[in-house]
Amino acid sequence: MVEWTGKQFAYQQVADDLRRRIAGDEFADSGQLPSYGDLQKAYGVTVTVARTAINQLKADGLVVSHQGKGVFLTADAGRSAAQLANPAGAVAELREEVASLRAEVGELRHRVAALEGN
Repeated sequence: MVEWTGKQFAYQQVADDLRRRIAGDEFADSGQLPSYGDLQKAYGVTVTVARTAINQLKADGLVVSHQGKGVFLTADAGRSAAQLANPAGAVAELREEVASLRAEVGELRHRVAALEGN
């Protein structure tokens, strides 16, 4: 259920919870999110709030919707949602990747220099 304390918009609370659930692979089997009606019941919100939450997930690249069919996860939604839920972990992962790339570039620089006779 959504808390109506004013600290965070209702749609943000719903979107955050759905991101957490996506990161936890809750929808991985079907690849489909609950309908707007189901979201309304589960979170105690209006259809406008449910729609806005889904639009936020679309903006994040986690889901796509098909008129009359439903809302479906994108191919890498679980990983992307986990990164959005844990930005510090994503930053640490990026730092490791950058360090690895720097090492590879350094090695390639030495190999090119050896081939050029420098």
